[in-house]
Amino acid sequence: MRIPLGLAPENRVVRVVEVRGGRGLIRRLSELGFLKGEWVRVLKSGPSGPALVEVKGSRIALGRGVLMRIIVECVPP
Repeated sequence: MRIPLGLAPENRVVRVVEVRGGRGLIRRLSELGFLKGEWVRVLKSGPSGPALVEVKGSRIALGRGVLMRIIVECVPP
């Protein structure tokens, strides 16, 4: 199932399938490690506001708008 990263549940590992947005946003997110096929763990997330995620061993806080542009695939627990 493909969903925006902003809707992924806490403590879940997901895989990036697409990053939507302009060239600047896509470039910045790729520099942070959000590349197609990369595994991401959602550490802390709520119904609104930023979320804390882990990608390539780094913890990163992202705003809700950016989270909704990263499309992920949920992996069975």
